[in-house]
Amino acid sequence: MKKEKSIKGNWLFWKIAAVFTVVLIVLGLVFVFIASRFSSTYYTAAHQQLYGDIAQHLATFTQPIKNGKPDTSVTHDIIHSTMVANPSVEVYLLDTAGNITDFVVPDTTVQIRKVHMLPVKKWLAAKNGERPMGDNPKQPGEPAIFSVAPITENGQLSGYVYAVLASEKQREVLSALNSHLYLRLSSSIFFAALMVALIVGLITFFLITDSVRKTAAVVQRFKEGDYSARIDGNAKGELGLLASTFNEMADVIVSNIDKITATDKFRQELIANVSHDLRTPLSIMQGYIETLTMKKDALSDADTARYLSVIHTSAQKLSVLVEQLFQYAKLEANLVTPEKEPFFIHELASDILMAYQLKAADRSIRLDLESPPGLPRVFADIALTERVFQNLLDNAFKFTPDGGHIRILLSPAITGVKVQVADTGIGIAPEDQAFIFERYKQLGKASTPKKGMGIGLAIVKKILELHHTTIDMISEPGKGTTFRFVVPG
Repeated sequence: MKKEKSIKGNWLFWKIAAVFTVVLIVLGLVFVFIASRFSSTYYTAAHQQLYGDIAQHLATFTQPIKNGKPDTSVTHDIIHSTMVANPSVEVYLLDTAGNITDFVVPDTTVQIRKVHMLPVKKWLAAKNGERPMGDNPKQPGEPAIFSVAPITENGQLSGYVYAVLASEKQREVLSALNSHLYLRLSSSIFFAALMVALIVGLITFFLITDSVRKTAAVVQRFKEGDYSARIDGNAKGELGLLASTFNEMADVIVSNIDKITATDKFRQELIANVSHDLRTPLSIMQGYIETLTMKKDALSDADTARYLSVIHTSAQKLSVLVEQLFQYAKLEANLVTPEKEPFFIHELASDILMAYQLKAADRSIRLDLESPPGLPRVFADIALTERVFQNLLDNAFKFTPDGGHIRILLSPAITGVKVQVADTGIGIAPEDQAFIFERYKQLGKASTPKKGMGIGLAIVKKILELHHTTIDMISEPGKGTTFRFVVPG
């Protein structure tokens, strides 16, 4: 299995190496072609430099034209000797119009009897190294390097010595030699360049693909469950971007996994807390119902009414718990959208306290609303704001002993109206204060003998977050608790 993974991991390396090799072969062939062309051009220029003045020597040291006609008795011997000494040279005599008047080559091999004078004149006027190419009488249409010199007789131009420096014989010899030379030269250069480039390229590609292979190995480890796997190094460019992107993605995934794990843990706590809080009223209801069923004839009317009252109270508790769970589930799933509108919050607080007066009177708890005149309107969802007040008041009643005091204090704030719900209850232990707004959190310390899910305060926090505000609290065991928040205006 590991061997198969290794082959797959190196597949990119071999693909790149194959493509690189093909590219090098093509470049090598192009290099050989260019080198052969430059070699030919270099040879032509060198030949022109070496033998470019041969026509001038022949015109100077011989008198190839006498009385306007070629002196064949003299010139043939000299020209023939020159061609024997240097077979690459073919010598022709031209009249002033460019017509060929004499030559020492087989007559049948000469294809044209006149050369163009324009290249001749350019050649005579050009500097050494800038001389043009001219006609080749044996191969019309193929320009050849040549040498030319004027012939004068009695001070008058009588013709030209025209020497082709690359003869047909020379071309045949050079063609055979060049084929062998080009083959050796090209093969040597090609293989040397190929080997050097191939070694350098393979090393480079190995380093690149090795980074890719290591990256793939880290991704594989992460896939198999090693969530600590990260790509090391500070590479730049695309590989660096890939590494940083993967590392950031891995961090996000791990963070999401942690959140999911925490959520799952919270849900487990919810199930445990819901089971506990629902079990108590259900057990009470079940017990009293069984008693009523079994002793319905033996119970007095007063006992029956008392049992039914207990059952009703337990049913109300169950209804409140279920409604809170339903409300929080909707808030958690972002299914609640505040329907905001302007209203006077002191009027809402006054109405809510009025509804709690009977409950407060039963336990001799004093309810007060402290609100200065002229408070501005707030801009919020009335129903959700009412739920905030109700949950905070329910929490205050739960932990305030009989004869205590619960107050709602309203005051103007920069961004709206500041609200404080204060009680003289048992307070909250310092070690519990950091967790008081956590969802599903159940407080049950010695300082808080009355237990509950704590979901009511979690609902308060979630509703205020929907209104883009926060809640905090101050509390001291034995002296009460005050919750504080601002309703936006």
